[in-house]
Amino acid sequence: MQYRPIVAITPGDPCGIGPEITVKTLSEKKIYQSAKPLVISDSRLIEQAIKISDLSLKINSINNPEEGLYTYGTIDVLDLINYDISLQQWGKVTKAGGKASFEFIERAIRLAMEGKINAVTTGPIHKKALNEAGYHYAGHTEIFADLTGAEKVCMMLSDKHMRVSHVTTHVAMKNVTDLITVRRVFDVIKLTNEALTKMGIQKPKIAVAGFNAHAGEEGLFGSEEETKINPAIQLALQEEIDAEGPVPPDTVFVKLMGRQYDAVVAMYHDQGHIPMKLAGFHQDKEGNMAAMSGVNLTLGLPIIRTSVDHGVAFGKAGKGTANYESMMDALNLAALMAQKK
Repeated sequence: MQYRPIVAITPGDPCGIGPEITVKTLSEKKIYQSAKPLVISDSRLIEQAIKISDLSLKINSINNPEEGLYTYGTIDVLDLINYDISLQQWGKVTKAGGKASFEFIERAIRLAMEGKINAVTTGPIHKKALNEAGYHYAGHTEIFADLTGAEKVCMMLSDKHMRVSHVTTHVAMKNVTDLITVRRVFDVIKLTNEALTKMGIQKPKIAVAGFNAHAGEEGLFGSEEETKINPAIQLALQEEIDAEGPVPPDTVFVKLMGRQYDAVVAMYHDQGHIPMKLAGFHQDKEGNMAAMSGVNLTLGLPIIRTSVDHGVAFGKAGKGTANYESMMDALNLAALMAQKK
């Protein structure tokens, strides 16, 4: 019988679509064939999400992972009893929402660090709500790094065979060049290689994107490729990591789509996010653009963490129409990585 790891799910901000996409994902029977999903939330919030989604699911409210049933048709909820559902404000930034979403994450991290669960999958949070509640983090990545004590972390976006890791993320463009260092680029290459291996990819091939136009054109358009990126690639090659580059940014993602590489190491946020968003966004039935797929991973943590690759979607909150493909992909990937580990 296949090993089923316990994967904790944090639904994110209660005022967004996180609770809804959580219960919709757990309405899929196949999820329970590879994982034991455990929602860390307030049971009343999950009950509300079930009603909004018009699903016939039961709730098993528990105090610790050992009490879970982990059977299809019943959602196991580690009930924190920390959100007053009577104050629910769909699509609004609230201090209560920020506080609850952080507490969901904090408990999940603690359980993972204690070895009581095997992985964590997170729903979308709202950064302003989080900060209004007194938690001054730029996002999930920073929370996980802080609470686990991880020193070297990076973000990876994954959508089927498209995978991109980032050297820098939420910083002003004017600061990016200072943050691109030989050590940082090498660390991200190494973290990417380790993650690909955990995904079951043997001998990963990694492309390292250039920073400047045409990857600097031998120094004509900038020196970062020669002074920082190429030396990092050479360090990776010395450790027998199959890294190639610097590859011009305007062609590297075409090659990734053509499966010439297993992943790309991008130098800054939009360099990696724009092609991944293009690959993961599709039109919904009404002709609107809607996030359909894609997973966000934090590499370098002592625990496994995957996440949806979209935001709280306040405009869709409370309507029962949210697409849950990204949450399902994130949960499946977390289970796969936990199985490999």
